[in-house]
Amino acid sequence: MNNWLVKMRTSKKMTQDEVARLADIPRTTYSSIEQGRRRPSVENAMRIASALEFDWTIFFEKERRELTRKGVTK
Repeated sequence: MNNWLVKMRTSKKMTQDEVARLADIPRTTYSSIEQGRRRPSVENAMRIASALEFDWTIFFEKERRELTRKGVTK
């Protein structure tokens, strides 16, 4: 699970559906990305990041994902 992504979304008080609509992607796709079952394409990463206002490259930073899983970062 991408806990950091869930925290980004909930900190903005948004639902998965709202993020998906802003990012112009299916909600099921967004949900799968948030749950860690699917890795976003560069295009979808950019769309989601734009909707939630963060740097899209976070999706592809292996170290960031590992630290997040261990609870070291947000």
